[in-house]
Amino acid sequence: MNVIECRQLSKSYLRKRALHQLTFSIRENTITGVIGRNGAGKTTLLKIIAGFYRPSSGEITVFSERPFNSMKVSQNMIYIDDQITLPTSLSLLDILHMAGRFYPNWDHDLAARMLDYFNLDPLQHLHHLSKGLRSTFLAIVGLAARCPLTIFDEPTTGMDAAIRKDFYRALLKEYLAHPRTILLSSHLLHELDDLLEDVLLIDRGELKLHLPVDELKEYAVAIIGDRELVEWVIANRTVYHRQQSGISRYAAIIRRDEDVLEEARQHGLEIAPVSPEDICVYLTNQTKGRIDDVFDRTES
Repeated sequence: MNVIECRQLSKSYLRKRALHQLTFSIRENTITGVIGRNGAGKTTLLKIIAGFYRPSSGEITVFSERPFNSMKVSQNMIYIDDQITLPTSLSLLDILHMAGRFYPNWDHDLAARMLDYFNLDPLQHLHHLSKGLRSTFLAIVGLAARCPLTIFDEPTTGMDAAIRKDFYRALLKEYLAHPRTILLSSHLLHELDDLLEDVLLIDRGELKLHLPVDELKEYAVAIIGDRELVEWVIANRTVYHRQQSGISRYAAIIRRDEDVLEEARQHGLEIAPVSPEDICVYLTNQTKGRIDDVFDRTES
């Protein structure tokens, strides 16, 4: 069963295009990473899914309903980001009690235990917390709500590495014990590739790919060796990235192709895997040349 269905989904603000003809589906009870650079359209997409924004064109259904102004979607969804505004008069404990009245699957005991684990004073107020502690508290709310659709938009903003690791561990344990559909946007894909099942990559409002993480890990390879030989082997192939390291070590990143790999092996070229994070970086590269070129031009 698909929880989310998008067909030719587009969103524009005045003359600025935020999303353009996205078509994809999200299966029930999966963890999907929504990946992309700043300004790619991730937050716009997540807020359309949550029912906060109305699409400009195309179709979207969540739980078989259009999400905008849908009571069914609101009752079965929680959206967590660092822009959440809550009454300043409420303590953290007050917020947890309020959430318990709103979310039918709310686990107050879990929220209280996590509050204690992360050394958060239940009588403190949200607006007095540091950015990292605020993100930690909101992540606790997102986990304890146990909504069928849980959306985390950059949930680890401000968290240090140890807290992020604990959050990912808690999310995985919660998901295994209480399966739900989770969307998680982040710039730190290298921390998530063992947690995610699928990756939805967006670039400048367009869908670049939507794959299981296991397939993404095999999506591209690096062919390494003498420059002229590498270029001869990969002739007429789409190259995602080229890099020269030293005099004789040249690498080209291409889509995995067993025929090319076999030819590369026959010519003694090295073949290396490419991490999912690097693949996403290469597929969404918006810069001109390499950063080294900036300095090379200055020095010349």
